[in-house]
Amino acid sequence: MAVIAVINPKGGTGKSTTALVLATTLARHGASVTLFDCDPNRNLVAWKDGPSQCPITVTEHGDSTNIGRTLRGEGGRSQFVIADLEGTASLMVASAVLAADLTIIPMQGSAMDATQAHRAIALIEDQAAASGPKPYRVLFTRTKPGFATRDERAIRETMASAGIPIMATDLAERAAYRSMFTYRQSLDELDPQAVNGLDKARENADALASEIVEILRTAREPAHV
Repeated sequence: MAVIAVINPKGGTGKSTTALVLATTLARHGASVTLFDCDPNRNLVAWKDGPSQCPITVTEHGDSTNIGRTLRGEGGRSQFVIADLEGTASLMVASAVLAADLTIIPMQGSAMDATQAHRAIALIEDQAAASGPKPYRVLFTRTKPGFATRDERAIRETMASAGIPIMATDLAERAAYRSMFTYRQSLDELDPQAVNGLDKARENADALASEIVEILRTAREPAHV
């Protein structure tokens, strides 16, 4: 099993979209997935109340005192446990990071998002100082394939030069990802007559899930001396 925390103190960075795309894609490939909605907005709980038949479990959670134990405990029943955390640097977020095998920090290519991503990284590093290394990756969201603004390029270069690990796969700007929340369905369930670009969205989602699975697999391999 693997526990994945999705965090960023700033709202609107794509945390819920990242969590939902990842969860439904892993389920499409046969994995058992539990998705914890720890955001007060409860976007994922609302999604699950819709018509989707995607076999993921969506659980509402708001208790900061037991989130770590709950996430690890759920791992005994699901291959992947994904937590969409609230947009603050809170006790709940810190506890979830401690329990996670991998933390994903979604951000758009703006200075404001970069500042808050650095806050998230500092929180992760604080937890690591007490408990050992905590793997994480920055994920750029709402990017335009084949095009990056000057701001985005500068931010990527600054982060890379600082040794901050950035995912090779972005979560691209796709109408289909917004439609998942509009129609409350997975990508596979959306009507291609009503939603443009489903094939490209699925390709992007598959690449994202594959990279995350590979990161988790590599992190578990014993170090060679």
